[in-house]
Amino acid sequence: MNYYNEWDKGAAAWLRELIKAGLIPNGYVDERSITEITPSDLEGFTQCHFFAGIGGWSYALQLAGVSHKARLWTGSPPCQPFSAAGKQLGQFDPRHLAPVFLSLVSECRPPLLFGEQVAPAIAKSWMCDLQAHLEGEDYAVGFAVLPACSVGAPHKRDRLFFGAQRLGDTNVFEHYAQHYGAVGGPEPTMQSKTRQRDGEATSNSGTYDFMADTDDTRPQGREGMPECADQQPAGARSVEMRLANASGLNDNQRHIHAQHRRQNEAEQAGWAAAITQPIRITASGQMLTGSDAGMESSGQLNPAHSRWLMGFPPEWDACAVTAMPSSRKSLRNS
Repeated sequence: MNYYNEWDKGAAAWLRELIKAGLIPNGYVDERSITEITPSDLEGFTQCHFFAGIGGWSYALQLAGVSHKARLWTGSPPCQPFSAAGKQLGQFDPRHLAPVFLSLVSECRPPLLFGEQVAPAIAKSWMCDLQAHLEGEDYAVGFAVLPACSVGAPHKRDRLFFGAQRLGDTNVFEHYAQHYGAVGGPEPTMQSKTRQRDGEATSNSGTYDFMADTDDTRPQGREGMPECADQQPAGARSVEMRLANASGLNDNQRHIHAQHRRQNEAEQAGWAAAITQPIRITASGQMLTGSDAGMESSGQLNPAHSRWLMGFPPEWDACAVTAMPSSRKSLRNS
């Protein structure tokens, strides 16, 4: 069973409806503040999601193909102390709850962590503090600022994402033994075929020998070519033509290749001109057009449209319809 910690009553009610609908894994929703949670409260749970919101991390893990049985934690601490739109008090803001989250990590030592924060937090040492703490607890840490458009969303929305793995769980040989059989056994068939197609050799056992081919005569980059586009020559001396010549294409093949490229560019331009409504491209490459979420009064953006932009399916809003009345009642009684 999973654990969801979310102190906002509306979001907590939403999580329960998502669980009932089978949209996120079964679990217990705890409405207490994370400051009240003790390590003993977390015993027996497979996954723990702190600052759970409306199940964004649970949904992301499903999209990534991560099993609900994988032992991990997620935590995206409040962004208000570091947001460019707030007072920017940083670590002096009482809503800076990352230290509380990290304290639980130190006590419980989950094998895998994922989290997120606003990008401006980097300038206030948020990531440096988190990395130093986790590395001091023997975790390997990685992070990157990724825009939403990098996964097909039609907006930028830079966010700082981090991942950490307990060093005792990073044995690469154990990883290969679990996924590919005995250590040194054959690599996955698809990878082997891809490497053979690209001219890369495999060893007699089928494993990739992890060494570059010194006899490889394929183009290895754009040596001698200026990096700036406006400084690059056109025509026969262009990068594209040099690479085409190196690939062994004859004049007729290069002409056909260029014709296909122009045709594709024309088709893409036609698609762009035909789009008169919002679009979102899914991770699989599917283009979704339009959102049935209308504007609120006074031209305010409908929250349902924001969730559509973030990639949540319509079923999420269906659960909100049943969740919100109970949350409003809870707020009146609190």
